[in-house]
Amino acid sequence: FSGVLSEEVLQALLELQEQLAAITVQVPSSDREVTLKDVCYAPLNPSQPQLGDCCVNSVTQYFQNNSTHLAMTATQTDGKKTGTADWHDHLIYCVNSPLSFKDVTALELSCMAEYGGP
Repeated sequence: FSGVLSEEVLQALLELQEQLAAITVQVPSSDREVTLKDVCYAPLNPSQPQLGDCCVNSVTQYFQNNSTHLAMTATQTDGKKTGTADWHDHLIYCVNSPLSFKDVTALELSCMAEYGGP
């Protein structure tokens, strides 16, 4: 992986997404506050979406937009070799198997997005 795709960059992207998701806009004509959940595409909960139901396409969805998942490591043994599985391994697995509910690494994370879809 290059410097463009590092854990630090992914963490910064996740923080930026969280800031954008928290933006609210006041509608002057109705004195109503509008948030992302009011205008987002929420395919699995279209009638009363919460913020986590919104379909936001991002590489961080492979980690369910969760910084703890992104930072996880686990000891993994493959035959006689022992190493550490981390975000690299999970990302590679998910790019190849985006519909997986649990990767084959020792992390055992889902590849499904926070909203429940691929």
